[in-house]
Amino acid sequence: MSQITTSVDPSTDLSPTAGLPASLPDHTQLPDSDGNFVKNFQEPPEGDLLTDCITPILQQRHPDGQYCIGRDCGIYWGLTEPPEPPEKGAEAPDWFYVPDVPPTLNGEYRRSYVLWKEFVAPLIVLEFVSGDGTEERDKTRYKGKFWVYEQAIRVPFYGIYEVKRSQVEVYQLVNGRYQLMPANQRNHYPIEPLGVELGIWQGQYQNMVFPWLRWWDAQGHLLLTAEERLEQEQQRTEQERQRADRLAAQLRALGVEPEV
Repeated sequence: MSQITTSVDPSTDLSPTAGLPASLPDHTQLPDSDGNFVKNFQEPPEGDLLTDCITPILQQRHPDGQYCIGRDCGIYWGLTEPPEPPEKGAEAPDWFYVPDVPPTLNGEYRRSYVLWKEFVAPLIVLEFVSGDGTEERDKTRYKGKFWVYEQAIRVPFYGIYEVKRSQVEVYQLVNGRYQLMPANQRNHYPIEPLGVELGIWQGQYQNMVFPWLRWWDAQGHLLLTAEERLEQEQQRTEQERQRADRLAAQLRALGVEPEV
């Protein structure tokens, strides 16, 4: 398997496609599935929750709509040689966000994300552990998830979420190597380029109670889902109505009929 690399020799071509064939496959020519099932019932809602809560933040940061969120879809980082199938040169994170790229290509939904066509790495990749976490921490050259995200794709932030242990590990790329980030005083992990924090929230979502992976803002306020925001607004409206009713009752007790 070949890796997308550039040479530091100033006499060589430093473009992202240096040394690669002139005609490279794009997302329409590469497999978009390896036939694996989603591993458990909690993973799809977790992806929904992460996306729902952070969408208002991303819309503010990208008023032009130029960003994409991927879930269980391939990031192609390396070209394979027969008899290896193309998907051996890809990883499919459970959730990832890429800034400053179009959400669709030529008006069509993305089948995968191809680095040698777009050149922009995801800012953050999240893996949801179903087993013992070995797969997510595998540093085997060219094969292990950890190695691929660190050395091949070079994702600035990599999170490993373990619902069974109610924890998340977050790694930050520093000088080409992942360093385990310490939690802040709120037991959250700041993702500074987004102005948000990542952490564990115990509660109910889509009728399931779990220690969910969620976002907070930089001040430690929980980023709400659309349903939570609606419920919060309804509660605020009801509180204002009750205050108005109490005030009207007090005025009537004083012999004053309140104006409608």
